[in-house]
Amino acid sequence: MSEKSRVSLIGLGSMGTAMAHRLLDQGFDLDFWNRSTKDVSDLLAKGAHQTSLNDALNNDFVLSLLSNDVAALEVFSDENLTEAKPGTIHINMSTVSPAAAETLAARHSSHGVGYIAAPVLGRPIAITNGKLLIVAAGNAKDIEAARGIFDKVSAQLWNVGEHHGQSNVVKLGVNYNLIHALQAIGESVALVESAGVDPNTFMEILTHTAFTGSAYAGYGPMIVNRAYTPPGFSMTMGLKDVKLIEDAAADVGLTLPVASVLHELFERAIDDPDLTDLDWSAIAELTRQRKLS
Repeated sequence: MSEKSRVSLIGLGSMGTAMAHRLLDQGFDLDFWNRSTKDVSDLLAKGAHQTSLNDALNNDFVLSLLSNDVAALEVFSDENLTEAKPGTIHINMSTVSPAAAETLAARHSSHGVGYIAAPVLGRPIAITNGKLLIVAAGNAKDIEAARGIFDKVSAQLWNVGEHHGQSNVVKLGVNYNLIHALQAIGESVALVESAGVDPNTFMEILTHTAFTGSAYAGYGPMIVNRAYTPPGFSMTMGLKDVKLIEDAAADVGLTLPVASVLHELFERAIDDPDLTDLDWSAIAELTRQRKLS
């Protein structure tokens, strides 16, 4: 793959927009399409080309970052895939359910289009900084063919097998741990604040040795200082992920004891007008405000 290969990007939310800039900065020619109208002047100024969905599906590689199962299944419908160029490879970087991933894979295969389930780990800044992590599943030849893209937009790629839904299960497992971390940080910060301890000092102690990863080092200061805007990941998307996790667990006969608690947290945050538009880490405020008592 040459550095000036032409690729398509579908979906310009916060993650998709960051990915568009990353692709352009890494030397790709970029066609893009979004379901809704938005200001794309910055992308056009960098040489990107706004196109139709049909035309976007006629490049060798199509990347998508859509918000949920419904959007992915609607955009990549049988009708739309009929217009795709045979041999095109679609790299779906969205967080969708394992069931949707398998449905999409079968749908693409019936139209001679490759499909890689490649959900991403990281916020938009990780894409911009080249620190994005990707978990891929699908045909090994397709993944190898897309290596030139993965190498340019991510710091690490894991191939977890041929079954497309497996990468989405991994992504949901990662997010489940992350959601637990948000709640654990919120509860511990509320505890030390209530005892009169400076929460910033507490967070320095917590992240010095025991919890040095990006979840604690990144979200900890946000929670301590209530720095929830602009949101990097919304409350609605957080609830979506919890629901996907519960469904994925049910599909394999598991009950996750804490999932229902986290589900309730996000529902309460979404119903709270002071929290609903903030970053998902603002679920910590429910503990601070004693709203679960």
